[in-house]
Amino acid sequence: MAEKKQKESLWHVIKFTLFSLSAGIIQAVSFTAFNEVPVLLGFAKWPYWACNVPSLVLSVLWNFTLNRRFTFKSANNVPIAMLKVAVFYLIFTPVSSYLGTMATNGGWNEYLVQALVMLSNLVLEFLYQKYFVFRNSINTNDLAKKDK
Repeated sequence: MAEKKQKESLWHVIKFTLFSLSAGIIQAVSFTAFNEVPVLLGFAKWPYWACNVPSLVLSVLWNFTLNRRFTFKSANNVPIAMLKVAVFYLIFTPVSSYLGTMATNGGWNEYLVQALVMLSNLVLEFLYQKYFVFRNSINTNDLAKKDK
């Protein structure tokens, strides 16, 4: 039984990472668009936080949807689960935006900062979702029932 749990946990990490990579692509592309397009159109460059927040929201919605359905196979109440994720981001977003702004104002490359933020988000969000958001509802949706 313990070996089965270990395999399942490893599979959670793999799937979460793969889905997060797809969310990372969405975040990177949208961040780049928010960071570069205004300048290309002759407008002022947006501050780091103004590029980070909307790109983060897009990636979170994508990542939450895929991981709830396919990684954790949760039949959890979606609004409650999403509210729990929103609480995570009510803390993570201002902290990461503040630290990112400090770093970029201090001369750090905004893309390096964005990569570090995304990496920390991957680890923290996996732990938060697995052990808090979906803790009691893993393998409860229709996909999980078909796998049995």
